[in-house]
Amino acid sequence: MDDDDKPASLASPACFLHEVDPAYAGLPDPDAPRDWPQVNRWRKAERDRLIAARLAVPAETRAAFGASIAEQVLAEIGAAAGLVVSGYWPFRGEPDLRPLLQNLAGSGARTALPVVIAKGQPLEFHAWRPGDPLERGVWNIPIPAAHAPVIPDIVLAPVVGYDPACYRLGYGGGFFDRTLAALPRRPRVIGVGYSGARCATIHPQPHDIAMDVIVTENGVVRPYASTTRVLT
Repeated sequence: MDDDDKPASLASPACFLHEVDPAYAGLPDPDAPRDWPQVNRWRKAERDRLIAARLAVPAETRAAFGASIAEQVLAEIGAAAGLVVSGYWPFRGEPDLRPLLQNLAGSGARTALPVVIAKGQPLEFHAWRPGDPLERGVWNIPIPAAHAPVIPDIVLAPVVGYDPACYRLGYGGGFFDRTLAALPRRPRVIGVGYSGARCATIHPQPHDIAMDVIVTENGVVRPYASTTRVLT
C-alpha cells in the first residue's frame, strides 16, 4: 500500500455548480480516477513521468533552478538562529539544497537529515551539519553516521509533484505523511520542487497532509483558501 487511503465520496453539487469548470469548482475532472485502484495507477504513472521529465533537464539548468529555490526558501524561513531545520540529500534530480543547509548552519540554525528506520514506520530526523560523517541508508541515500534524533521546527520536503492546494506527490512510501502525523508537534513544512511538477490535483486521500507552501524556481505556491481537499 502506498501513502494513500480509500477515497471519500463526493456529495451532490449545489445548483448550477455542475456547469462550472471542475478545476475552478475544486471538483475532480469527470475523466479523473474515482477509486483507489485508479488513483494508485494514475499516481504511479504520473510519478514516473515527472521523474523522467526532471532528469531530462540539463544538470546546469537544474542547478540554476536549485539556487533560485534556495534563495526563496531562505526568505520563507527568515531568522533561522536557534531553529532546527531538516533538509534532505538530493535524489534523482531533486533540487540540491545542501549549500542552503550550510548557509543555515552558519547562521545559527541546527540542521538535520531525514532517516528511514523501517518500511511502514515514520522517519526520524537526525542532527547533521555539512562536513559531518555520513553513511549509506535506504536506496543508498547518505544519512548521518551519528544517531542524534531531533524534532525539527522546519522540514524541507522534496516533491515529485504538487497541486495548487499544496498537496505533495512523493515516491509512494508514505513516509512524510506518516511522520508528520506522528510528530509530537507540527513543524512548518516547505515543499520544494520544480514548477514543471505542478499537477491540477494529486487526488489527495484522507491522510495526505498538505505542505504549508511549495517553493519552485518560479515562486512560492500558497494553498488556496477556499477548498483544501479535492475528493475523488
